[in-house]
Amino acid sequence: MQQVTNCIVIDQNQLLVLKKPKHGWYAIPGGKMEFGETIRESVIREYKEETGLQLHDPRLAGVFTFTVLDEDESKREWMMYTFICRKYSGKLVEFCREGELEWVDIKEIKNLPMAEGDRMIYQSIFNSDHIVTGTFNYTKADELISYRIDPL
Repeated sequence: MQQVTNCIVIDQNQLLVLKKPKHGWYAIPGGKMEFGETIRESVIREYKEETGLQLHDPRLAGVFTFTVLDEDESKREWMMYTFICRKYSGKLVEFCREGELEWVDIKEIKNLPMAEGDRMIYQSIFNSDHIVTGTFNYTKADELISYRIDPL
């Protein structure tokens, strides 16, 4: 199972998001863990690679599993560790190979085009004082089939 980390960075009621070329959907910056990394090491490294920003004291906010199904058969599966952070340093890169980086008002996040599961992740993390866990099942065409989130 592939493991990925990402981080929701909040600065003055704005979030840094990544508009990915596929579907034109917005996502949380991050990426794949490397062999031997802790999830904290991974999120700090991945975030800096994609954004140029150095995270300071990222806090784990959610752990999620994702499965892509084809006729009820699992085709791909990964686990995602989502952090939240309010302190960072550095300068935002002008070019990101993963897509376009953009600061967005926190109130607008729900209106952006994104995977339905990602929308639920934002909502759940912003409405919880605890680590949120969940699982999401998608079709090969990235349509959400089913999900469970705890705590709701």
